[in-house]
Amino acid sequence: MKFKSTGLSILASALLLALSLPADAQQVPGPEDVSDDSTIVYPASYFAEFLPVSVNDMLYRIPGINLAMGGGGGGGSRGGNRGRRGLGSGEGEVLINGQRITGKSSGGRDQLNRIAADQVDYIEIIRGTSEDIEIRGSAQVVNIVLLDVLSTSSTTVEIQTDRSRDGTIDTGGQLSYSGQSGDLNYLLHVEASPRYNASSSSELSYDPEYNLREVRFEDSVREDLEYQVSANVGYRFDSQVLQLNGLFETRGDSPSYRDRSIHDLVNDRIRLQREDNNSKRYSWEVGGDYERDFAGAGTYRFLFIVNDREFQFTRNRFDLPDGESRVRNLFLHNLGRDRERIARTSYTFGMAGRQGLEVGVEGAQTIRDNGLRMGLDIPGERSPAYGNLVPVSVDNSESTVEELRYEGFAVHNWQLNPRMSLESSLLLETSTIEQSGDVFNSRDFEFLKPKVDYRFDITPSLQLRARVEKDVQQLSFSDFSASADYNDDDQNTQAGNPEIRQEQSWRYELNLEMRLPNNLGVVNSQFWYRDLRDVIERVDVSPSPDDLRSARGNIGDGKRYGLNFDVSTRLPMLGMPNALLTTGIRLRDSEIIDPFLGQKRRQPGSERWSTNVGFRNDMVEQGLTYGMFYSHSSNGGSGRTEIDIIDIEERIEDPFLMAFVEKKAFENFTFRLESRNITEGEYCRKRTRFLGATVDGVVEEIEHYCNSSGMELAFRVSATF
Repeated sequence: MKFKSTGLSILASALLLALSLPADAQQVPGPEDVSDDSTIVYPASYFAEFLPVSVNDMLYRIPGINLAMGGGGGGGSRGGNRGRRGLGSGEGEVLINGQRITGKSSGGRDQLNRIAADQVDYIEIIRGTSEDIEIRGSAQVVNIVLLDVLSTSSTTVEIQTDRSRDGTIDTGGQLSYSGQSGDLNYLLHVEASPRYNASSSSELSYDPEYNLREVRFEDSVREDLEYQVSANVGYRFDSQVLQLNGLFETRGDSPSYRDRSIHDLVNDRIRLQREDNNSKRYSWEVGGDYERDFAGAGTYRFLFIVNDREFQFTRNRFDLPDGESRVRNLFLHNLGRDRERIARTSYTFGMAGRQGLEVGVEGAQTIRDNGLRMGLDIPGERSPAYGNLVPVSVDNSESTVEELRYEGFAVHNWQLNPRMSLESSLLLETSTIEQSGDVFNSRDFEFLKPKVDYRFDITPSLQLRARVEKDVQQLSFSDFSASADYNDDDQNTQAGNPEIRQEQSWRYELNLEMRLPNNLGVVNSQFWYRDLRDVIERVDVSPSPDDLRSARGNIGDGKRYGLNFDVSTRLPMLGMPNALLTTGIRLRDSEIIDPFLGQKRRQPGSERWSTNVGFRNDMVEQGLTYGMFYSHSSNGGSGRTEIDIIDIEERIEDPFLMAFVEKKAFENFTFRLESRNITEGEYCRKRTRFLGATVDGVVEEIEHYCNSSGMELAFRVSATF
């Protein structure tokens, strides 16, 4: 809790300094145009002195951009976009030329580092709502408007070198070519991303009286290089716009190795183990967006996405009885494939009294194939398909889950007066989810999802936002069938649950944002509350009292709530007009009834507090930029604890610190040195295992596990031509 008070002090001090100094002490470069409709406009000239290479370089210089792009929190569903399917009503934060990129793996944010800064005309921060905005549901929208020229092109090249904790040098790079020729615009991108990782861990095991029984040491290495090719093409003709985009990603063979020594202190012996594992994955996606404007009579839109993602992971564990020879004792092969076909069409038109209405329908087909094979070194007939071990039957290990989903929606925008706007929507979702294979199950669902979003510009710089929404979290189909457990050497697989249902919630948000004078910064506060139904956590799916198993399922009702406070401010009062300090505090809590112990507790992942501090300073005359980022969250308590049917795990994480320095030279080159995890923070876990069920309280073993990847260095050279 010590840092929480420190973080609050930083926030308060920055705000008081900004508001207490005279106006002439706060003068810093600002946007040329602040319009009367809550839209902030930053022309390209605003960023010129920073010599930006990409759109991202420009965005980093805007105070409060992390809030505009969704960095201000909001108490969304834990797990981010876990299980997200379909396009929904267009929620997101980024537009390019007023259009969103129709993609899920290749969405708008992914494009920002690939578009050259010299192609940008201006950047808008849209704080209001309108039927003209193609993205809905976001607190604010960032619109990147490109120059309207007859012919232009730009090439951006970046070379990257990473150094891991074990001294391994890993290289990669990317090449982007973008431009415009008449009404045609295009973006081609090729990338090779190094993902090598080396880490070390230790685990101490104690008996119930806390006598040390066993010590494990492990060194692991993952060799990984991801390749990506993407293309985006857009064409404008008459009152119509057509956009197409495609993406292909692959990691090929990605081997990983683990060397483990197990020191048995009870029997005074040492066992050695080795794991030779391998993973493969690939994905492709094609999307399109067609829009036609009927000259004041409305706008028609059609969007589609087709994608396919597949992964395989093979785990081979060996005992090394003499330190060299290998005796395989475990084989696990996990295969998964996800496919989506999505189409969405809508019509938007204006109404009397500054009102607008969008009506439409979306249909989606989603398919998940899952397969799991396990072999053990036990008596029986061995099979080459199971690593020459004995096949072991795993319940619900082979399955296909398919969902057919339809959504009809209507979105109404109403500009009540020049300072107030109201957006309301109603969505009806119907779906059928069918599982086949080892288990057959078919279920129908229907949900009615209303939403109201109210915005009031108290002053041109002070805005109040309030939202009430019924939300239905989409399911992750990987929860329907058995899967490999990579985090527990004593439990190789996790059970699936064909009966899992969608988690529902009523979401309430109240937001107050103040933009400081002279483009000095942004102060934002937000209170949020979630009234939960059918909360998804781990539940008991044991076939018998002697065979205890758990899987993700629905445990009943609960609630989550919290308060977010953010300040993003420039620091001219300290003689650094181009320095930007961004700080945030998240306070949160939750409440559910634990299904195993029957008692009230907080949800895992709901730490009581978290904080972050970011700083960057542009020394324009020297062409030098430096900065840092720090984050930390509370440890201990039930928000860091996950209770399962046979064990309890508590997670403990050290603070994270990174720093960077950039130098611009030779007109269009940028050199960047970055250091991640400077403090060499660890991820730790305390696991208490029980004899029988957790609720019986008979402790068998207590494990203390810690893992660290150490400090990593990255050096990048980028240029635009």
